[in-house]
Amino acid sequence: MSLFDITFIGVGAMIGAGVFALTGFAAGLAGPALTLAFLLNGFVAMFTAVSYAELGAAFPEAGGGYLWVKEALVDPNGFYAGWMSWFAHAVACSLYAVTFGVFLVELIVYSTGLPHEFHLFGFVTPIMAEKGLSVLMVAAFAYINYRGAEETGKAGVVVTGIKIVILGAFIAFGAYATVTAPQWTDKFFASPSFAPNGLFGIIGAMGFTYIAFEGYEIIVQSGEEVVDPGKNIPKAVFYSMLIVVPIYVLVAFASIGGIDVTQRIIGLAEVGGQQSVYTWELLGELGELGIIRAAGQFMPYGVPLLLFAGLAATMSALNATVYSSSRVSFAMGRDRALPGVFDRIHPDKRTPHWAIFISAILIAAMAVILPIEAVAASADIMFILLFVQVNWTVIRMRETHPDLPRTYEVPYMPWPPLIGIGLQILLTPFLIYTLGLEAIGIGESNHGLIALVTTAIWMLFGLAIYYGYSKRKEAEQIEQETPTLLTERSPSESDGQIVVPIANPENAEQLMRTAVDIARDKDAEILVMSVVTVPQQTPISEGRTFVTDEREVVERAMDIAKEVDVPVSGTVRIGHDVAQAIINTVEQYDCETVLMGWKGQHKTQRRDIVLGSNVDTVVQKADADVLVERIGSATGTVESILLPTAGGPHAEFAAEIAQAIARTTGARIDVVHIVDPGASDQRRQEARDTVESTAAIFEGDDIAETNVVEGEDIVTAIVDRSESSDLTIIGATREGLLQQFVFGVVPEQVGWQAKNTVIMAKRNTDIASRLARWLGR
Repeated sequence: MSLFDITFIGVGAMIGAGVFALTGFAAGLAGPALTLAFLLNGFVAMFTAVSYAELGAAFPEAGGGYLWVKEALVDPNGFYAGWMSWFAHAVACSLYAVTFGVFLVELIVYSTGLPHEFHLFGFVTPIMAEKGLSVLMVAAFAYINYRGAEETGKAGVVVTGIKIVILGAFIAFGAYATVTAPQWTDKFFASPSFAPNGLFGIIGAMGFTYIAFEGYEIIVQSGEEVVDPGKNIPKAVFYSMLIVVPIYVLVAFASIGGIDVTQRIIGLAEVGGQQSVYTWELLGELGELGIIRAAGQFMPYGVPLLLFAGLAATMSALNATVYSSSRVSFAMGRDRALPGVFDRIHPDKRTPHWAIFISAILIAAMAVILPIEAVAASADIMFILLFVQVNWTVIRMRETHPDLPRTYEVPYMPWPPLIGIGLQILLTPFLIYTLGLEAIGIGESNHGLIALVTTAIWMLFGLAIYYGYSKRKEAEQIEQETPTLLTERSPSESDGQIVVPIANPENAEQLMRTAVDIARDKDAEILVMSVVTVPQQTPISEGRTFVTDEREVVERAMDIAKEVDVPVSGTVRIGHDVAQAIINTVEQYDCETVLMGWKGQHKTQRRDIVLGSNVDTVVQKADADVLVERIGSATGTVESILLPTAGGPHAEFAAEIAQAIARTTGARIDVVHIVDPGASDQRRQEARDTVESTAAIFEGDDIAETNVVEGEDIVTAIVDRSESSDLTIIGATREGLLQQFVFGVVPEQVGWQAKNTVIMAKRNTDIASRLARWLGR
């Protein structure tokens, strides 16, 4: 597909629900301030659109946000990104399908003179006809997508072009009717005000219509089928936004300003009995037919033309979202996050026919079951959660993937994606509150509650799928990506497992001594591993031909543990990337701790690498506690351990490691906290409280002493004191979100400068690990 094709797919996805299905509802929430709500939504969406532009250009693959999150963030973030994206597009598609059914039934009523509350054949009601037509249209566009991407692009261009022309006429006639009416400004500023429902109404309308701005997600889903995606995907993202946002604002202006309050339209809106009715209230009560009724007042042949444009709009949006939802589920099937049936390609059409079919079933079910307001809100919540993940991913990938071919880069990083995260999180509670949770005493409807419950059920269902199926299948794929060349295991009933990757045979003895000390105290098993790496151009299956003496290195390391009767196993893996092989091993064997060696001799000049590319990646991405041991000049037994502490979970973990080594070796622990020589009495008392709190971990062992040490520079003070200790163990520090770090400035500088051995400790602080430790206690 060309730039023109892909831009129109994005525009077609956006100009569907936002203008035709939701403008009326949103006007009822925001009043005349809907014009501002649409403009602000475009502003908010741009902070995520730039993230999609950068990542879509760098990763032009089917799957979009799902693939990026899976690549950059720890599981189950990747699975949930795909799971939410699939559901969000499916629910959005059901919104378009329902709107299509409503519009087509209205066109039939308008053309034939049928009453609005008809009963065809004695039992077919309007709602049955609307739902039935919705399902038929989903099936039709599923078939178009089954036929292939070329037909998809052509269909999108045709229907999008039709609706833009008709909407242009709607805007022109509506604007003319507005500005030629006497005192037309009163409709915007005296009804009773520009924002009659205040800030809640504006932000609620923004959240409700935010789905209308998700077309850039659909653009990047087509990356594999776009000509020159590195250039055309970012252009299509921005071009589509530049086309759509002004159209939204002008349609809102024409709808609210061009309509007149008449008895006929009051009757259609069913708001009789009120002393005064404003145009925005009428649009709100008319719902998805709001702008259709408005067009009937000020535009020649307005009702049939807008119904025709609405049908074209919903068809193009249906087309785009069927396409997108099936591509996400296809990508998840390809990664084994979903069953293999999603990954099947039709031999003739070469399209993921089963992914399209199953997505169509989900779309049709949502169209039949849920009311239109709840459908829109459910999709909004899912898209917001996905967009938050994508914005965080673009920040992480600047650190973890510095060498990506970025043909477009987000400026002023990391501020745009961070602002996008904050603004989108703000929209969600306002959306739910505005739509109502009547069952618990909030609002006059339960549409917000239905959306919230639907979202929660889908997320819980996803959790069951992930832990019941996907995680196991991903483990099988891990074995294919980094296969085990050798595994030597002995029976063990240990409580945990420590992975010790051996990259340099010279470090093996010292690393194993540390691992043995910890394992003996923690009643853990040691897993020694080595990685055979092959170039990206070489298939993994050919890696066995590159094996040299890795097996011998692993066996020598295992002998150290066997000599003191510590349970030990060994494995040699094959992979393209050492760090990824280690992370895969941690996941496959569900290991609790990783102990890595680090020479710390030559500091890299690259700003994106702190300790080394492999160490950095494992520390940041492994789902385990991580210890990095800087091999120092001192060797032999450990008689004294320096434990600098500033509190927090990482310092606590460092203390636990110090305790394990001290119990095994009989070493004394010097617990210290550094304060400035000019520190106040209160600051010194806080320092004493910190060291005493850490020392409490050793209660009953009588192995520690506490000291508050003065020093103008924290790093210098720790390095100086480390000279009188055999080993320094220091926990990662809690530093700012925007700083480049792995363990933190202080631990890393101590690691670089100290002469003796230093162990840097970082606890796995994700929710699952914290819960596991809490339950264990």
